[in-house]
Amino acid sequence: MRLFLDLHAAWEGPQPSRRRLVRFARAALSGVDGAVRVGVRIVGADEGADLNRRYRQKDRPTNVLSFPYDDGSGRTRFLGDLAICGPVVDGEAQAAGIPAEAHWAHMVIHGILHLRGYDHVGDEDAAVMERLESQVLRGLGFPDPYREL
Repeated sequence: MRLFLDLHAAWEGPQPSRRRLVRFARAALSGVDGAVRVGVRIVGADEGADLNRRYRQKDRPTNVLSFPYDDGSGRTRFLGDLAICGPVVDGEAQAAGIPAEAHWAHMVIHGILHLRGYDHVGDEDAAVMERLESQVLRGLGFPDPYREL
C-alpha cells in the first residue's frame, strides 16, 4: 500500500512529526491495496469547535473528526480528510495519564478507520472497531486504550 498524506498543521502546539503521523496512518490502512490519499489537518480549539458545531451540532471541540470521500464509483483512492484537534488530544492524554504520542496514534487510527467505513454507533460495531484499534495500536507498541486500568 502506498500512502499519500496531505498534512496541514493549523495549530502550532506540540504534535507528532509528519513521519510519525504517516506511520500511524499506514498501520490503520493495513490490508488496503494500491495507493491511497488521506488529508490530515491539525486544528486548534476554535477551529475544532467550529467544525464540530457545523458538522455534528455540538458546541465544543472534539478530538478527531472524519470526513470520508465517496465519489460513488467505488474506485476512489482518496479516502477523505481528518481534522485532529491538537489541544483536545493533548488534554485528553494528560487527563488519562497516558503519553501524548499514544493518544495521537489512537486518534489517527480511529479517524482512518472511520474513513474506511468502520463506526461505533451500535454496541456490536463499537466492539469491532475498538478491537481493531487496539490491535493496530499494539502493533505500533502502544497499550490498549480500552483495557481497564
